[in-house]
Amino acid sequence: MAASNSDIARIFDEVADLLEIEGANPFRVRAYRNAAQTVASLGEAVAGMVAAGRDLTEIPGVGQDLAGKMVAIVETGKLPLLAELAGRTPRTLEGLLAVPGLGPKRVAALHKALGITDLEGLRQAAAAGKLQTLPGFGAKAEANILAALDRKSKSGDTGRFTLAQAEPQAEALCAHLARSAGVERVVVAGSYRRRRETVGDLDLLVTGAADSPVLQDFTRFPDVRQVTAKGPTRAAVILRTGLQVDARLVPRESCGAALHYFTGSKAHNLAVRNLGIAKGFKVNEYGVFRGEDRIAGRTEEEIYACMGLGYVEPELRENRGEIEAARAGTLPALVRVADIRGDLHAHTNYTDGRDSPREMGLAARARGYEYLAITDHSRRLAVARGLTEERLLAQLDDIDAANDGLDGVTLLKGIECDILEDGSLDLPDAVLARLDIRVCSIHSHFGLSRDRQTERLLRAMDNPLVNILAHPTGRLIGKREPYDVDLDRVMEGARERGCFLEINAQPDRLDLDDVRARRAKELGLRLAISTDAHAAGQLGLLRFGVDQARRGWLEASDVVNTLGLAALRRLLRR
Repeated sequence: MAASNSDIARIFDEVADLLEIEGANPFRVRAYRNAAQTVASLGEAVAGMVAAGRDLTEIPGVGQDLAGKMVAIVETGKLPLLAELAGRTPRTLEGLLAVPGLGPKRVAALHKALGITDLEGLRQAAAAGKLQTLPGFGAKAEANILAALDRKSKSGDTGRFTLAQAEPQAEALCAHLARSAGVERVVVAGSYRRRRETVGDLDLLVTGAADSPVLQDFTRFPDVRQVTAKGPTRAAVILRTGLQVDARLVPRESCGAALHYFTGSKAHNLAVRNLGIAKGFKVNEYGVFRGEDRIAGRTEEEIYACMGLGYVEPELRENRGEIEAARAGTLPALVRVADIRGDLHAHTNYTDGRDSPREMGLAARARGYEYLAITDHSRRLAVARGLTEERLLAQLDDIDAANDGLDGVTLLKGIECDILEDGSLDLPDAVLARLDIRVCSIHSHFGLSRDRQTERLLRAMDNPLVNILAHPTGRLIGKREPYDVDLDRVMEGARERGCFLEINAQPDRLDLDDVRARRAKELGLRLAISTDAHAAGQLGLLRFGVDQARRGWLEASDVVNTLGLAALRRLLRR
């Protein structure tokens, strides 16, 4: 079987991990990372493009070298470069990168000095006090690593996938099943439909003729590794990526009831079922029944109407007050991708991005945006070739030139400025004052105490030039825990100072999370939904940030970049 997009993305990510551990050029590492993300979110199969003889360089950000490697993976399932890297560096070292506090340089140092190759070796060395003897570690770092390993051990390997990892697999499956005879509709339910930031499996519901061969076609999907169940109305498989998928064939009259039931959450469904019981109904995946009579079930709207409720959007179905709001008619009109007028956090090839300011502007215009903020890294982030004062000023001239040739979209002059340990900013005010927008963030000293980290952020926002606090908790889903911070104090401080917090749409960040996004709304703090894009193709990641905002009950009025350019400029003048 030809390699899937997920296979290609996984191999490129492994290459990037091993290159990073070897200390390879950061731009080479970034190229593989970007390519992995691009392929994972691509709307069509790379294998199909190869079979059709198409040039893979038409994929945004893919040059001849990467295109050739993708062809090799499709045709052989392997990449010689990965085998070469694995021969020099044990691939088990990649697992160490998931431990908070261990970057590539530290992993390389542990391997070279102590021969550590995996998590168990790391645990034994830390327990024996060996880590603190190495330069750059110390007793505190060793204790933090042990604590992180304990947390990982207690939580276990969840086997969960980010939405960006699950999405191409879900879409490919839906397209495959939609081609089966007798199929009318295919929809993905479960936590995927509720747009949770990670999913453990996929639940597919198919409406169609009872004699449709769709379940047989499902088990023959090219990416299926193992069929675990097969019957007349349900089948289950495990894909080559390890993702488990269930498919169910449901009759038209039960379509809405099944979709509601399998979308969940369990807590939301229980609350709805209890409402039904109070009204003398039985509610299940087949419909709403009064005695033996089915009175609803064809649509989800029917289900809610029977309970005296307005329709509840899937993202809200967590039993966090949505039932009460639906009864009272006070459900929010959730923000949509179409409401977003521009992106306020994007990088270019001036630092660790792939494309020029002009190319980013053209991509923003193609999305119908009014504006795009160019916010490359400041000088402290040397690994990303952060901008010195001189290089930033040169970039401003480039942005001016790009704006002269861009009709319909405006590039805003900005920076992602590092917040230093003491809360000061990485560039002088005289330089920052020349910009349209300042996005500020933490990329170092994650281990400060809760009080010090909180004061650090508040002190940064004391500077009237600060506009947005980016990825406010510093987490990386499944890889790095949030740093310890009193986020309520930070959000209250931002509101008082006229600053905003970001929902970072990168699928491995989604920071703020949904609970804290809703808390911001409750405090009256508006948020920005931005992509942190490092390539033109990544502007499309905005949808994941909007998903998170919707789970946090946000409406368009709660999001600053739903404003037009003139209103936004006024808002940025603190």
